[in-house]
Amino acid sequence: MRAIQCARFGGPEVLELVEVPEPVPDDGRLLVDVHAAGLNFADVGRIAGTYRPAPELPFVPGTEVVGADPAGRRVLATVFGGGGFAQRALVAAEDAVVVPDEVPDGAALALLVQGLTAWHVLRNSARVRPGETVVVNAAAGGVGSLAVQLARHFGAGRVIATASTPQRRELAMALGADAAVDGAADGYAARVLDANGGRPVDVVLESIGGRVFSAGLEVLGAFGRLVTFGNASREGRPAVDPGELAERNLSVAGFWLRPALEVPGAYEGPLREMFGLVAAGVLRPQAGAEYPLHETGRAVADLLARRTTGKVLIRPQQ
Repeated sequence: MRAIQCARFGGPEVLELVEVPEPVPDDGRLLVDVHAAGLNFADVGRIAGTYRPAPELPFVPGTEVVGADPAGRRVLATVFGGGGFAQRALVAAEDAVVVPDEVPDGAALALLVQGLTAWHVLRNSARVRPGETVVVNAAAGGVGSLAVQLARHFGAGRVIATASTPQRRELAMALGADAAVDGAADGYAARVLDANGGRPVDVVLESIGGRVFSAGLEVLGAFGRLVTFGNASREGRPAVDPGELAERNLSVAGFWLRPALEVPGAYEGPLREMFGLVAAGVLRPQAGAEYPLHETGRAVADLLARRTTGKVLIRPQQ
């Protein structure tokens, strides 16, 4: 079968279209004909060798797929060991969730990593309560665009989006944000507070890191919570003063999806809830560009250059 293989770490140039043996299913794993695989920044990290633990070379990237299982059902599944950028992939039977007909491939894949991240960050890390003000950084991105919508659905009283361009801020507003401001570190606190009428906020969802992380702490009110789940800026890790947190009764939480999914009920239940929201028109995952398998390198390059919006799909059958 055809697959994308990474034989050395690096950028898009290290990805090669090759013929590899078809995976052989064993106890507890299903062989899925891959209709589409999702491309994430975590995949870029694995290809570069910066993601920990680094995969053993050579390997086939891709950690999320939607496709047909042996029974002909259309299923969505994680492939945490890699192997999604191929015509067929092995998935754990317990991770294969049947996708309703009303949910397209791109929407389903957007809900797997990005959707589950947004759901858990809001529900379990930030513990958003009705009426609270929630700031969503990078609000036009994969997680952010879903977090804006889910925050509203979960009862947030006000949702403030930050994004880097007018077009991205317009998207965040169209998805339900009450206000959208420039997310750059310089002037961040002043812009966010102004968007909230000068009042501090309750929750900041933070995936940029560095100076934006520190600015996010500035805008929190008493008992405010900042949840960090990324470092897109690649700036150094900011220092957090426990004394400053105590003085204002602030909380800082970290989130990583992979260990979160080991908690009973953390996977299929939230996915089915979000499937229902998509089918009802309440949640609108953003569909992005689609690339045939042989253009996976171009997809990675476009993602790195921020030329993509919405969920980026690889189509292994093309």
